[in-house]
Amino acid sequence: MYKIIFSLFLFNNLIFANINIVDTYRKDGINEVEKLINIKLKDKEYWKNYLKNRSTKNGYYESLKYIVICDKNIKNIKVYDTKKDDIVYSSKVIIGKNLGNKKKEGDLKTPIGVYKLIEKLDKLDPFYGPFALKSDYPNDFDRSLNKTGHGIWIHGVPNNEKRDPYTKGCIALENSNLKTLDSSIDIKKSILVISEKDNLKTTKSDIATILSSIYTWKEAWKNSDFKTYSSFYSKEFKRKNKSTLDKFLAHKKRLFEKKEKKIIRFKNINIIPYPNDLNKNMFQIIMDEYYKTKTYKYIGKKELFVEIVNNKMEILTE
Repeated sequence: MYKIIFSLFLFNNLIFANINIVDTYRKDGINEVEKLINIKLKDKEYWKNYLKNRSTKNGYYESLKYIVICDKNIKNIKVYDTKKDDIVYSSKVIIGKNLGNKKKEGDLKTPIGVYKLIEKLDKLDPFYGPFALKSDYPNDFDRSLNKTGHGIWIHGVPNNEKRDPYTKGCIALENSNLKTLDSSIDIKKSILVISEKDNLKTTKSDIATILSSIYTWKEAWKNSDFKTYSSFYSKEFKRKNKSTLDKFLAHKKRLFEKKEKKIIRFKNINIIPYPNDLNKNMFQIIMDEYYKTKTYKYIGKKELFVEIVNNKMEILTE
C-alpha cells in the first residue's frame, strides 16, 4: 500500500491542482485514491498532456523496443528503435511478385499489416539463406477477413544460385544484410509493420483517444456496465473464428448479468498504426492483461484491432 502511495508522488502528472491525493488517502483510504486515478486515466486531455513531449510518429510503445518497418512501395526495410526514437538500420529488400495486399494462399503477394516475429528458423533449404524470421501471418484480423496463406518470413537468398527478383510473398534480404538486421533487434521485443507508404504517421490525438478509451472500456468491463462496454465495438466486429458482434455481445451480456467481482489490470501497452487497404484509420493494441474473478483467472496478452471513427475508438477484432 505504501509503495502505491510513494509511486503516486513520483507520477507528477497524477497530482493535479484541485485534488490533494494525500488528504484523500488520509480521509477515505486507498480505494478512493484509485477512483480518482481511474477518472484521470479515462480523460483524453490527461493523455494529450502526457504525450506532449513524447514522440508518437510511429505509434506508442511501453514494452516493444523495435519496429521493423517494410515499405513495399520502395522495397525497403528499416528498424526503428522506440527508446532512441531513431532509425538504426535500413536495407533494400525483395518482396512478393504481385502488388497489393495478400488475400489468399498462392497469390504471390506480400501482406500489409502488423505481425509478430515469433521464431527464428535455421536448418532451412539453402535457397532461403542462413535463417529466417517467421511472422504470425495470418493474424487474428486477417483471419476475421477470411484471408489464407502461411509462411511469411523475412529470409535470405541462396549463395550460389540465381533467383528471381521477387518472392512468393516473403521479404528477402541479402544474407549479410539479414544478419545485420537480426543483430539489430530482439525478436521478442519487436513487431513487423508492412506498409505501402514510406512512414506510418499518426497523431497524438489518436493515441490519446485510444489510451483514454482503453481505460474507459476496462472500467466498464470491470463494473459490468454493458451499455458503455458494448459501445466500443464496431458494427463490423468479427472474431477470428468468424463470430459476429451480436453473438459476441450476447455472450458478454450473460456474463455481465452475473455481476461477478473482477480484477482487471493492463500494463505494457503498445499501440501500433495498422496499414490496411480498407481506408481505415486502424491500430493494433498489444498489452499484458491480468484478469481474475472468483471462478476464472487469466494472465497473458490482450490484443485489439481498432479503428478511430469520429474521434472514437471502435474495436474491429479482439
